[in-house]
Amino acid sequence: MEVSVVIPCLNEVRTLGACIEKALASFQRLGLRGEVVVADNGSNDGSVELAQSLGARVVHVPQRGYGNALRFGMAGARGRWLIMGDADDTYNFEEIGPFVERMRNGAEFVMGTRLGPGKIMPGANPLLNRYVGTPVLTFVLNRLFSTRIRDVNCGMRGLTREAFDRLQLESEGMEFASEMVIKAALHDLDIQEVPVTLYPDRRGRPPHLRRWRDGWRHLKFMLLHAPDQLLFRPGMAALLLGLLFVVPVSFGPVVILGQSFDFHYLFFGGTLVLMGMQGVLGALLARSLVGGVIIRPGRFASALANWLTFGRGLAVGGALLLAGLVLEAVVVGIWLHNDMRVLMEPRRSVLGMLLMGAGAEVALFSFLLAVLKTHSQPRQAQA
Repeated sequence: MEVSVVIPCLNEVRTLGACIEKALASFQRLGLRGEVVVADNGSNDGSVELAQSLGARVVHVPQRGYGNALRFGMAGARGRWLIMGDADDTYNFEEIGPFVERMRNGAEFVMGTRLGPGKIMPGANPLLNRYVGTPVLTFVLNRLFSTRIRDVNCGMRGLTREAFDRLQLESEGMEFASEMVIKAALHDLDIQEVPVTLYPDRRGRPPHLRRWRDGWRHLKFMLLHAPDQLLFRPGMAALLLGLLFVVPVSFGPVVILGQSFDFHYLFFGGTLVLMGMQGVLGALLARSLVGGVIIRPGRFASALANWLTFGRGLAVGGALLLAGLVLEAVVVGIWLHNDMRVLMEPRRSVLGMLLMGAGAEVALFSFLLAVLKTHSQPRQAQA
């Protein structure tokens, strides 16, 4: 078997027949040995009987969800090349030729694109989806995972059997579409794009897709798999910028280009330092607990995560905390020496509090990480 066209289905009797017939016609026209696999999610409108009568093979998927249907359908498919598309006849299965040609010539994952040079027919895509949802999700995914996809939401795609087995896809819902692209990039697959045409939905009922809910699921999946890009890099930038403010004014006013910088910038810089540390430590915590699912991990973050053991974390945190206590003790000593009168020592006080807060944060993080690692290992071993 060369090609398997996999179609997820849940009560699609009005349009499923046209999809199957177009796929079968493409096999004949292109001279392909192919099959149509309908991954049924519990239809009760005659979709299953229709699919079987037209020569499609039905894979029954007990778990509801777009991702579940496609995962089970692809796992049960027999083809060397797998092509997926929706059952609402919005994608034309007579256009599978370019997908097959690209995979035959070495591509491992082929994305359709409805945007130029693809085409969206009038009424086929709501304006909010076309000009906000898809561009935003495409931009975020490309920025976080170093991909160059034009249209990450296109539902017509192809991948080789070997690529499907390597990706180990897990998502149950609509975020499955994002997971495919992200993991294809992670595994350095040969990703190519071909133009497709999107047609209006002919089912005469609301689609299964829920714009805001499913859009959020896509975005959440991306963010939860990119702690380095989302937390570590911005956190490190905030930390360094905060130190740039804190260090010069910790010992007195600084004049740069005629502009005086005094202890007020110590407050602002200290806030940035603490915020930056939250981001850096949060990213290290995430990668330490679930490192296997981190997409595109940074080398510096990886090295820092390996270096920051429980003992080292306590040592660094303790040193910072002690330095802060010493500064505060100096301030108290000066205050007592001045008969406990009003004292203007904002620099030492703020810097001491900043060092104490940073030290406590590093020490607490190290302790928390060690506890989680220690108590999660037995459970993982049992699983």
